[in-house]
Amino acid sequence: MGSMSKHEFSRMKNESRRITNRSLLYPELSYLIQGAAFSVRNKYGRAHKESIYQKAFAEELELKKVIFKEQARIDIFSVTTGKKIGVYIPDFLVNDQIVIELKAAQWTTKDMQAQFREYLKVSRYELGYLINFSEENFRPKRFIFTNDR
Repeated sequence: MGSMSKHEFSRMKNESRRITNRSLLYPELSYLIQGAAFSVRNKYGRAHKESIYQKAFAEELELKKVIFKEQARIDIFSVTTGKKIGVYIPDFLVNDQIVIELKAAQWTTKDMQAQFREYLKVSRYELGYLINFSEENFRPKRFIFTNDR
């Protein structure tokens, strides 16, 4: 993809948005993703390496017939010019709509959350999940970044 203007980048994000005041962004996929995450955590607990969770999560998505890519390359755009300035490779990209990053750390730090939020901010994606399977109080974290805020 070549360079695009800031206006074109904003328009592209607005056109892809499917949210109203009364609905969630991609509610059906969100439900399936969260279900897969809880299923993995219930089956495997909290003491494995991230690579184990990655394979188990992929298996759960397949069982739920969710379309996804592992390690998909996502273009990162300049906030100033709209030009492509880099690439981010998340753990999963679901249905070319939702970014998923998996972790196996004792805690989900504010830095992890900030970094993930920034990736959404400078990509064309608006919804993402940061899922840390090793936290004691397991709860997938849902992040939304839209241009209307």
